[in-house]
Amino acid sequence: MYATERQQQILELARRDGRVEVKDLAESFDVTTETVRRDLTVLERRGLVRRTHGGAIPVERLGFEPAVADREGRMAGQKERIAKAALDEIPDGGAVLLDAGTTTVRLAELLPNDRELTVVTHALPVATVLAARPNVTLHLLGGTVRGRTLAAVGAWTEHALRDIYADVAFVGTNGLTVEHGLTTPDLGEAAVKRAIVHAARRVVVLADHTKFGRSDLAHVAPLSAVDTVITDTDLEPELADEVEAAGPQVVRA
Repeated sequence: MYATERQQQILELARRDGRVEVKDLAESFDVTTETVRRDLTVLERRGLVRRTHGGAIPVERLGFEPAVADREGRMAGQKERIAKAALDEIPDGGAVLLDAGTTTVRLAELLPNDRELTVVTHALPVATVLAARPNVTLHLLGGTVRGRTLAAVGAWTEHALRDIYADVAFVGTNGLTVEHGLTTPDLGEAAVKRAIVHAARRVVVLADHTKFGRSDLAHVAPLSAVDTVITDTDLEPELADEVEAAGPQVVRA
């Protein structure tokens, strides 16, 4: 059995049973515990499982959505590289839609000062970064602000997005799979993200490698609706190829 086949079976067992144990897997596949640990490391790097003492659990069982403050320090180096790569997608003037998320906040901080930009966002942290920038015309969308993400959601936000058609939208996501596309834990946020996708000529998803292979409760959009995915170099090349086969270009920064 090839390593990739064994890893896929390990993932299926983890999702079926809720967790897997290194010792049991070694016996089941007739390999060493060191081999199983390497398999679990590969699956964790792909964002599919979370290692625990003696085993692993699938990310779907984590069952929580971290708050902004909890996410700011995670994958900081990768998010920095993703945001810098996203600068290549910024138009020479024109309108940009910025979704909520710690990586989009970093992109907002890096936006160039040498061109006039119109920025539309529903995210308070993004608006705070850009409010005093003289070269940016900022439009902050109203709605009900979620304390966990500091983003406006609801009918008011969605209605405002119907009147917008930006040059490019930068969208964050909690989960990304070939089968289910973009997903997020909250239905309200999913609806706003979906409206953002429909409100731009080009859609660029900013997602570090831990988001790949994960599916959350609320569907946002299929990968066919995305033009480019910018991620980090920790994403396995094989997984990047699978995503590209579904439609978007994948940039590993």
